[in-house]
Amino acid sequence: MPLHLTKIAFGAESPATLRAWLESHADEARASTRYMPRRFEELKGGSLYWIHSSQIVGRSPIWGFEETGQGRFWIRLAPRLVAVRAVPKRPHQGWRYLEEKDAPPDIGSGEAGDLDAMPPALLGELSKLGLL
Repeated sequence: MPLHLTKIAFGAESPATLRAWLESHADEARASTRYMPRRFEELKGGSLYWIHSSQIVGRSPIWGFEETGQGRFWIRLAPRLVAVRAVPKRPHQGWRYLEEKDAPPDIGSGEAGDLDAMPPALLGELSKLGLL
């Protein structure tokens, strides 16, 4: 079972803007980090789960890691955002490991468009009530 990471979608106004940014940066979709994860071998086949408005809203498959040459690392990502069932997640700095058993499931493609249009606060409340 692969290991995953969680990271804040800093600067994204919504999951839809995060998706648009990832798709528009197909050659260079990546997130920056100061430290290389010690468990990077376990991250093969894993994903970076994005946190927006205190909930996990989507994931991008991890392709690998690369040094920037400035003492930092790039987390190389597939240029897409896979919609997942929104689950509450406290914000944090940097990234955190996420075990496969704790990762939210993907949602169907028909559901994703409708959920992107909802305000994040409403998504969070519906998720807390078990309605999503």
